[in-house]
Amino acid sequence: MAAGGSYSIVEYFGGDGGYRCGYCKQETGNFSHGMWSHTMTVQDYQDLIDRGWRRSGKYVYKPVMDKTCCPQYTIRCHALNFHPSKTHKKTLKKVNRFLSKGEMPVERHDEGREGEPMVSVHEEGVQPPPQDPLEIDHSDVQDISTSPDTDTTNSAAPTPPREDAVPAPEEKTPNVTPKPGKGADPSRPLGRKAKDIRKERRLQKEQQKQQEAKSSSVDPSPSKSSSNQPKSLEEFITESLPNDPLHRLEVRLVPVSFEDPDFLASYKQSAAVYARYQMTVHGDAPYECGESEFKRFLCDSPLEAETAPDGPDVGYGSFHQQYWLDGRIVAVGVLDILPSCVSSVYLYYHPDFSSLSLGTYSALREIAFTRQLQKQSPKLAYYYLGFYVHSCPKMRYKGQYQPSDLLCPETYTWVSIERCIPRLEISAYSRLSENAHEGDACALKELGRVLVLHRRTVMPYVAYARKRKGSNDEKEVEQYASLVGQTCAERILLYRA
Repeated sequence: MAAGGSYSIVEYFGGDGGYRCGYCKQETGNFSHGMWSHTMTVQDYQDLIDRGWRRSGKYVYKPVMDKTCCPQYTIRCHALNFHPSKTHKKTLKKVNRFLSKGEMPVERHDEGREGEPMVSVHEEGVQPPPQDPLEIDHSDVQDISTSPDTDTTNSAAPTPPREDAVPAPEEKTPNVTPKPGKGADPSRPLGRKAKDIRKERRLQKEQQKQQEAKSSSVDPSPSKSSSNQPKSLEEFITESLPNDPLHRLEVRLVPVSFEDPDFLASYKQSAAVYARYQMTVHGDAPYECGESEFKRFLCDSPLEAETAPDGPDVGYGSFHQQYWLDGRIVAVGVLDILPSCVSSVYLYYHPDFSSLSLGTYSALREIAFTRQLQKQSPKLAYYYLGFYVHSCPKMRYKGQYQPSDLLCPETYTWVSIERCIPRLEISAYSRLSENAHEGDACALKELGRVLVLHRRTVMPYVAYARKRKGSNDEKEVEQYASLVGQTCAERILLYRA
């Protein structure tokens, strides 16, 4: 149970039928378990994605890894230890050249994110429930206590949106004229090694950065502890940007809430960019990417906005990170901010700017954003990129964000991707954990302790089974509880009609 006494409430749909795969396009090769989440706490969703689940709107699904045609492994990047690759640096420089000089690359070069298919509830063969089960009144649910040690932390509305404008880098330090010294010609300065001059310039830049950081309320880039260390991601993001660039890029974080004025003010424009992206990049028909589809997939979220004393200032929940170029939206990253991570849900951008590799650029900005949040909440240290699909070559780009781990589909433990690749080269599906004796630490042990919601009343499954009328649903409930794990099964409410 989450802060304020709220529960997650889900309806489980199973997953026996095969559907069209968005990766290899097989008509019946995609197998996944699914459930409709009417509401969900951020901690429950964190625990679910750490068991291989993922959401699309309010639909939460888990691939049947040993059966589906293209196994999808949850991947996370260690944001604090991330260093951009050569390709990442090229992308950042390309965007900065466009911002500072207006240079638009002719070629279209992007490692990914446009290859990510959007999971449709209708493709999975599941229709959204017409209404909340029995029009659940959350006040009724919260009044029912199943544990004497209920968490009483207050839940609060999301913090107002923050603006993370691209800052101008420090001015270049002028050349330092050496003092006259004693040499063959005392009227000329003493010769100095270029290495020493560069070192002195770096030191001066470092001192200037520290002064700027103190005068700024938001520090976008951590200072380097040593001049011998490579440039940080944040430094590459702001590198070469003049004080008055030709184009102005501003990154805004807005909570996904129709009660938020900034979200409402940009809703129509954001939906229009989404439609252009889907039609151009994914070949969708206009009716497949209208405003209702945009709302269902990218604006309807089951996650409750929460705040915590040890959490980030913006709070937890679902957000749109909007990229505003000269006053208009050119890209939007849909994010979930959770207790241990920033989880990327989707990315869409205006096709006119595809040559800027906005998919890669936004991923790098999201990693930098994760690092920024980690300063406020130490345990929030990972960036989840969704699913890694080794059997689909165009989806392997996610493995380039190093260091990263894949989730073992049998033990639900994390394994370094370098150790996983040799196994995945042999077989699309693989148990990734190398420990033969390791098992699922949250495996289902007590079915009777699974929580269900029946006639507005929260009760353990053992009590519900005694009251149940009609067909026996024990097999279905057992499958659901095995997939979410014992811990989540004892917290999440499984709706029973």
